[in-house]
Amino acid sequence: MKLTSYWLDTSIPFSGGAEGPVQGRYDVAVIGGGLTGSSAALALAKKGARVILLEAETIGHAASGRNGGMCNNGFAQDYGIMSQRLGHETADRLYRAFDAGVDTVERLVAEEDIDCSFARVGKIKLAAKPEHYDKLARAQDLLAAHVDPDTEMVSRANLASEVGSGRYYGGLIYRKSASIHIGRFVRGLAEAAARRGVTIHERTPMIGLKPAPGGGHVVATSKGDVTARQVLLASGISQAGPLGWVRRRIVPVGAFLIVTEPLPVDLLDKLTPRRRNAVDTRNLVNYFRTTPDNRLLFGGRARFAVSNPASDEKSGAILRAALNDVFPALRDARIDYCWGGMVDMTRDRLPRAGERDGVYYSMGYSGHGTQMSTLMGTIMAEVMDGRAELNPWKDFAWPAIPGHFGKPWFLPLIGAYYRIKDRFQ
Repeated sequence: MKLTSYWLDTSIPFSGGAEGPVQGRYDVAVIGGGLTGSSAALALAKKGARVILLEAETIGHAASGRNGGMCNNGFAQDYGIMSQRLGHETADRLYRAFDAGVDTVERLVAEEDIDCSFARVGKIKLAAKPEHYDKLARAQDLLAAHVDPDTEMVSRANLASEVGSGRYYGGLIYRKSASIHIGRFVRGLAEAAARRGVTIHERTPMIGLKPAPGGGHVVATSKGDVTARQVLLASGISQAGPLGWVRRRIVPVGAFLIVTEPLPVDLLDKLTPRRRNAVDTRNLVNYFRTTPDNRLLFGGRARFAVSNPASDEKSGAILRAALNDVFPALRDARIDYCWGGMVDMTRDRLPRAGERDGVYYSMGYSGHGTQMSTLMGTIMAEVMDGRAELNPWKDFAWPAIPGHFGKPWFLPLIGAYYRIKDRFQ
């Protein structure tokens, strides 16, 4: 069993990186080489900007290369609750932004000829309890009436046509969602940006950021300094650099995944007949999908803990037990991959993007990053070109989380709270 991301292990490493010292003047410095940073750098270069991208590790190393490879429309929250809280008009606008995110991924895959197995397979949200099915049905009624007629309920009696498991009580289908080989996608975006002239330095963390004399910013790294007229923070939960303001507003939450050995096609036809992305309704969520080479990926919030090799193995054992519960037929299947990653979670589980003290930022995707980070990278290129009205999150305040100063000391308490909620709700 490899304690590494299946997506990164089965994609070609990024090859377009720059060598030598970090120096010079640029129109834009992008901090972070995940989906937000790579898509933003690509979009900015297409607009004629001179761009440098600085990545602390390697392209796609963090959340962008460690997730479930799901490109789902719809947000995590119940649509009805979001409509009550924000109003139907705002809720619908945000919902359509996630639709646009999936469309943006599909467009970039085609435009840049990225071989990443993009497929509009749809998503099914599975009711973990009978009462959860009723809640999903109410949400689907509202979705169909207001913003997404391409949704549909599946009863427990008909669920075998979607998922070969007796664990669930029906589900809600979102037909616009897609699956993707996320490692090939994020690295493909960075290669496309490099082809268009973006200077990309891997293993180059930002260690300082200050205003430059005469305007712009000086970005300091261990390999030298650059001056940029604009800076975009696409750094997620990064602990590198002077990002204290961000760290007080984002909770890094571990997400853990396992991937089986390649499975017989006839077995997968019984377990996931339509190859949809699947996610359940628990707070300590589980999700699963097939991979392009016929494995089953199974993930979730196994533990509210940080990701490291020891933590990943413990979480993998929990996920293995959950996989056996959902799919008893896989009890003897070999697990080939087990890994973890950190999700940049905001307090309300909605992204944040904007500008502060002359520095732009986009992050906080809260587990829905594939589509929203790619969309926001392209949008931030427009925002930085004077079109702030295109930012769907421009009117959302972003106060610091009380008692949070960068290290998530409270994660075990959150985990215990959600375990109790899952037991009684």
